[in-house]
Amino acid sequence: MKDLPSMLLSMLEEEFNFLMNKKDQIKIETKIRNIRFIGELCKFNIAPSGLVFSCLKACLDDFSHHNIDVACNLLETCGRFLYLSQGTTVRMSNMLEILRRLKNVKNLDPHHSTLVENAYYLCKPPERSARVSKVRPPLHQYIRKLLFSDLDKTSVQHVLRQLRKLPWAECEEYLVKCFLKVHKGKYSQVHLIALLTAGLSHYHDDFHVAVVDEVLEEIRVGLELNDYAMQQRQLAHMRFLGELYNYEHIDSSVIFDTLYLITVFGHGTLEQDLLDPPEDFFRIRMIVTLLQTCGHYFDRGSSKRKLDRFLLHFQRYILNKGPLPLDVEFDVQDMFAELRPNMTRYSSPELLASALAELEENEKTKQSESAASDASCKSSANRPDKNGRGHGEVADSESYSGSRSIYHDGSEDGDSLYEENSDDRSGNGVVDDDDAMPSGSDEEERVQVRHKVVQVDPKEQEDFDRELRALLQESLESRKLEPRVKSTLNMTVPMKIVEGSKDSRATERESGEELTAEENGNAGGGSEVKVCVRVLVKKGHKQQTRQMLIPGDCSLVQSTKQQEAALLEEKQNIKQKILEYNEREEEEFNASAFQTGFWGQGGSSAGGSIGSAGRGSWDGSNRGGRGRQRYYIAGGIYHGYGRGR
Repeated sequence: MKDLPSMLLSMLEEEFNFLMNKKDQIKIETKIRNIRFIGELCKFNIAPSGLVFSCLKACLDDFSHHNIDVACNLLETCGRFLYLSQGTTVRMSNMLEILRRLKNVKNLDPHHSTLVENAYYLCKPPERSARVSKVRPPLHQYIRKLLFSDLDKTSVQHVLRQLRKLPWAECEEYLVKCFLKVHKGKYSQVHLIALLTAGLSHYHDDFHVAVVDEVLEEIRVGLELNDYAMQQRQLAHMRFLGELYNYEHIDSSVIFDTLYLITVFGHGTLEQDLLDPPEDFFRIRMIVTLLQTCGHYFDRGSSKRKLDRFLLHFQRYILNKGPLPLDVEFDVQDMFAELRPNMTRYSSPELLASALAELEENEKTKQSESAASDASCKSSANRPDKNGRGHGEVADSESYSGSRSIYHDGSEDGDSLYEENSDDRSGNGVVDDDDAMPSGSDEEERVQVRHKVVQVDPKEQEDFDRELRALLQESLESRKLEPRVKSTLNMTVPMKIVEGSKDSRATERESGEELTAEENGNAGGGSEVKVCVRVLVKKGHKQQTRQMLIPGDCSLVQSTKQQEAALLEEKQNIKQKILEYNEREEEEFNASAFQTGFWGQGGSSAGGSIGSAGRGSWDGSNRGGRGRQRYYIAGGIYHGYGRGR
């Protein structure tokens, strides 16, 4: 369709001339759409360059209002193309020079002035030297590839193994430098850098120390410079510092020192307005980032009290800043909802000052009480008790044993402490600050003071040991005089032993069966009655039974017979009560059957039972869940009713 481009170009040119002659200052979208269509057709060599230059010249002749926007859109669309084309370079350069002169001559508003500059430099960029790429050795390039390209959740173990294979003496300094550039990677993978730091610290003890020192130094440098270009880097460093705490490379005191440093650095100096202007809220973002990373571990013990105290100071810092922007306010609200949902947020400095004063007063009271308790403990330690020992010795021994139970859970080494604390932190395999008792914390200082070793007098220790031995000997003698509990006499012989016994007579005769003189002719030949018992013995790894005949008048047999007689009498009493109960139920049923006219049916049932009495069997009829049963006792028939099965 060779005629289509020409028809389309003629229509676009007519529309452009119509819009230019109309001088309508409302339909600017139509003008921009028309001129950009012409510019795109020029890049595809459909619209001739003469048409484009004629449109551009028409706009430059009346360089005002919408014509400025139209000319700039035309240059942004195909100006670079015409400037680099071989046949139109000179003409486009002249047009651009005219555009630059018009901008300098006319008093354009800032919007149009920016449009003209962008269009001019887009077509003809300023001359500058080529950027020189930094040449790195292959080993450094490989390290950067591992940390910034390959590192993710699935490849962290592989990256750790590759880093361990590097020549450590040559690469340690560069590794620390790369670990500090966490802002060049993904923000969601900062914890993986901390995980690599933890993995490498197992093989190189001083590596994580160097990383922590450099991170703290970078945070301080960022506070000193307060450069807007460094804000992304500072947020990444705050997240990295929190993750290092999660992996137990720093103590909670380092976190709180950093938090207080952010709130007070530069205040009270001549450079306060430069370091922390009133309208700058970036330090609040830094604090929120650090607390959202590791603040959920400060939920018990001294770290909880430290965080509560800091949050009050943090509220004072926020109130001094004034009203917060909405995004910062939402971040602060989310942080409080996550860490301390029940904490009160004060709206006035007076209420906050009273809360801080009350907190300081409570702390002073606790300190005075603890000092008084320590003084009383020291005074009571010098007063001997009735055994001649000082109370301090007992307290010291109890505290010492308590310290072992707290730290080691009854074991001599510290393995159980690490295993127990490693389960307390969810997800990331980290240990809680208060359970781990890191060095420098308030809990450890208090425990060290409480568990100090007291010198014991050797003579007093010898007296105590002698009294303890006498007490143990007395307890042992009293245990000997206590009556022993009789063991079970009649034990069931295991079926495995009975089946495997070679003595057939032993399998036929039960333990405890009496033997007369005729049955036991070889046992003595007299009229003495003896009892056959089985003794369970162990030969090697196998258990066996042996028969043994004991006299019937011995205490063992007599006590056993008394127990069996008592058990039999109890069974007979229970049986008699059951029979009486069944007889009473039968009489009640017969009376009710006679009154309702069912006596014949009951008599036939009784007759049938009498006829079957001589055969020594029993039967019963089930009527509505109640079965009539006949029992044969002492040659007679007993009719009873019980629940049918």
